[in-house]
Amino acid sequence: MAFAPAALALSPAGAIRAATQGIRLDLTWVDYLMLLIYFGVVIGIGFIARKRVKSSMDFFLSGRSMPAWITGLAFVSANLGATEILGMAANGAQIGMATLHYYLIGAVPAMVFLGLVMMPFYYASKVRSVPEFMLRRFGKAPHLVNSLAFAVSNVLIAGINLFAMAIVIEAMLGWSQWLAILVSAAFVLVYITLGGLSSAIYNEVMQFFVIIAGLVPLTIVGLNRVHGWSGLVDALNKTESAELLHTWVGTGFGDESNPIGANWLAIVLGLGFVLSFGYWTTNFTEVQRAFSAKNMSAARRTPLIGAFPKLLIPFIVVIPGLIGAATIGNLLADPDSGVTYNEVIPKLMQMYLPTGVLGIAVTGLMASFMAGMAANVSSFNTVFTWDIWQRYIKKDMPDEHYLKVGRWVTVVGVLIGVGTAFIAAGAQNIMTYMQTLFSFFNAPLFGVFILGLLWKRMSSAGALWAYIAGIIAPTVVFIAYQVSVANGDPIFATATSETLYGAMISFGTVLVVGVVISLLTKAKPVGELKGLVYGVGKIDVTQDHVAGDTKWYRSPALLGTVALAGCVALYLPFL
Repeated sequence: MAFAPAALALSPAGAIRAATQGIRLDLTWVDYLMLLIYFGVVIGIGFIARKRVKSSMDFFLSGRSMPAWITGLAFVSANLGATEILGMAANGAQIGMATLHYYLIGAVPAMVFLGLVMMPFYYASKVRSVPEFMLRRFGKAPHLVNSLAFAVSNVLIAGINLFAMAIVIEAMLGWSQWLAILVSAAFVLVYITLGGLSSAIYNEVMQFFVIIAGLVPLTIVGLNRVHGWSGLVDALNKTESAELLHTWVGTGFGDESNPIGANWLAIVLGLGFVLSFGYWTTNFTEVQRAFSAKNMSAARRTPLIGAFPKLLIPFIVVIPGLIGAATIGNLLADPDSGVTYNEVIPKLMQMYLPTGVLGIAVTGLMASFMAGMAANVSSFNTVFTWDIWQRYIKKDMPDEHYLKVGRWVTVVGVLIGVGTAFIAAGAQNIMTYMQTLFSFFNAPLFGVFILGLLWKRMSSAGALWAYIAGIIAPTVVFIAYQVSVANGDPIFATATSETLYGAMISFGTVLVVGVVISLLTKAKPVGELKGLVYGVGKIDVTQDHVAGDTKWYRSPALLGTVALAGCVALYLPFL
């Protein structure tokens, strides 16, 4: 049946009235029924998955039994949390089509690199987490620092997803923010505690389709209200926001007039290389989905399969942001309006979506936040239990002990996430806040990993001090930027550009400190680096192939090439 946007949207008068009011989604019993059905299914999946959890490996890595198509969808769905939906829509309204950078050079190339280059090292070494790979390559000290840093960053990011979830509940029911945060956390806690990673992954696959079903109608109806793409372009031109329609205009040296406030080199290196590769290749929240795949072929194809839906997400996230800039740009620019860039999606839902369709859209939003939160919690409990508790606190305990600890750590992680949600509440743009965290934690880790993978002379001491220095450097840059803003003379054009330069400074610091200290200290014997450093030993990526893995359309090289070609094709209309 064809979708008829004009028939489903609110009347123009109703949309105008909604645009001048605070955010309050007036759901009917039909909308609430959809939500209740969704939450019932989510909890049901948790109970079903619980029956399959017999060991800690089942709880934390789904027994390494998942097929590639499931882990691939879970891989991209785990990223469809608050940062992707509210954050990218906020960027769409604030910086426009430049947000494509976060997808076309800031995600897909790194996902391809993970599948083709990094996964063979991860999967062949049989490590259970990214920090454990750090242990194998560099030893205990870098491993412990990485595990603790990952735990801290993950609960901070979990707070972002909880806060975003609370925005929607607050808008729907008028509840206070703290109550909305507690209710949101409770649902995630139940199904992750029950079924572990399997519960998270199966729910993420379902949530992917629910998210798409929720945001596609909003995009279609919103475009209809502004008279299509040409009408949107005209509206942005009339509000002197034409720069929002381009990606690379104003990125030359000395002409940094683009909304990001950075030149092309900072965008390519800071976002496209350091932040992107740091997030997609060393962030266990994402990589955990590939670790749960049934064999090497499935693990390598996981991020490559996820790259294709990733290419399509901008059409249902960035475009609504542009619609928001064209229709409620005056509210977003007014600090006294009560509407921030983070709330573009809920505001458009209030303005344009009627009963029934509103329920689908709200369910899609809730699904996205739960997927993001669950991804953070499931990776946090894995790293804490295996990389901290088992390694340094309680060694050689029965497997049942670690399974029980994992469930309790899930509770603790969610509770801490509730606290960090109030930190996220203070951010004007949660995507910028997220990028700041990435520059602190992911950028230095990627620097250490890339040195360690390519240079066998990299020592344990070099990795440790390079990683610590790589965390301190962007922190200093961030503090300096905040002080300069307070003094009225910012050293970077925007908060977003600060994260790019901070990431590059972090990466450069890691390279310099890592090389210098490694040359002055003793490295591991080459015999202990087999399968951990490029060129030392050989990794057989076909040793555990099953029937069908060798078919041409499952070739990782082919999938990666097509995904990269898609990036180029999507850039062309918006240069």
